[in-house]
Amino acid sequence: MTATVILTLIAVLLMFLGGLLDGLIRSSTGAVRAQQADAIVYAESAQASFLRSRIDPTTRAEIEALPAVEQSGGLGVVLLGARVPGNGPRDLANIALWGYELAPRGVPAPPDDGEAWADRVLEADGVELGDVLLVGPARSPVTVVGWVEDTSYTGQAGLWANVDTWHAVLSVNRPDAALADGVFQALAVRGADVVAAIETGLGGRVEALTIDDAVNAIPGVTEQRTTFNQILGVTVVVALVVIALFFALLTVERTALYGVLKAVGARSGTIFLGLVVQAMVVTLVAAAVAGAAVVVLDLLIPPGSIPLSISATRIVISVVLLLVAAVVGSAFSLRRVLRVDPASALGSSS
Repeated sequence: MTATVILTLIAVLLMFLGGLLDGLIRSSTGAVRAQQADAIVYAESAQASFLRSRIDPTTRAEIEALPAVEQSGGLGVVLLGARVPGNGPRDLANIALWGYELAPRGVPAPPDDGEAWADRVLEADGVELGDVLLVGPARSPVTVVGWVEDTSYTGQAGLWANVDTWHAVLSVNRPDAALADGVFQALAVRGADVVAAIETGLGGRVEALTIDDAVNAIPGVTEQRTTFNQILGVTVVVALVVIALFFALLTVERTALYGVLKAVGARSGTIFLGLVVQAMVVTLVAAAVAGAAVVVLDLLIPPGSIPLSISATRIVISVVLLLVAAVVGSAFSLRRVLRVDPASALGSSS
């Protein structure tokens, strides 16, 4: 019973941390993952940063002239705060206002001037359809005309506007970062083998990344994933130690019983298999309770408060890791099982 309770707590921690990792990555990368393109092209000196990158019309024309390139669309973002109707003057919603030409997955075609599709996470900030958000220190008005999902960027909710709206908001709120007409921060490009074709064709003046590579290049993503994976690894090791200690003690307590079983012909392998099965059953019970607990927790946490994303995949991964820990942990009892002598065990029990 004690082992089940402890394992349940460990399983809850493992699943919660995994869900927190998934939620952080999801809220940081949604806008890039949504791009329906084969590559994103940045200026070579930008180090895969939208904010530092500039693609001028001449460079774009050279890219589009490459045989491998089928289609391209300008892309840019500005990170600002937005005043929401009905909220206090200091209660700002963090937004990433995008200007785009090629519609990302789940995002309709660019809206009219002064309008934007809003990520649904903004509902947690009190945003409603038809609201006019005052964006940035210049309080640029942007009207919410519809909802999209999973398009956040670096933890800020996505607002998807046409290129003219993005240029206008960028110019008045970040005049130091204002761009001339036709200049974008990056290009979303479609075509076969475009990454190699672009980098070869433009002689290293630009950097072309696949969507997966562009996601990993977002600041903080790799560091978050590495840190959380290390914590998850330590949690699994703790589960392994708990199981090993529990079944080591259990083996000591049952030495006489194992001696009787050996005396009547039971093999050490059969006894050990029973231990492994018992460890797996205890772990599965703990994982089932923990899985239900984290799902309920996910439902209770208000949207937009904690970036928690509990998925079936994450729960299955956690269960598999715990089962591996159960098998390895119970294996530490194998040596003691093999050393049980029927005569000695029976003598001590009598």
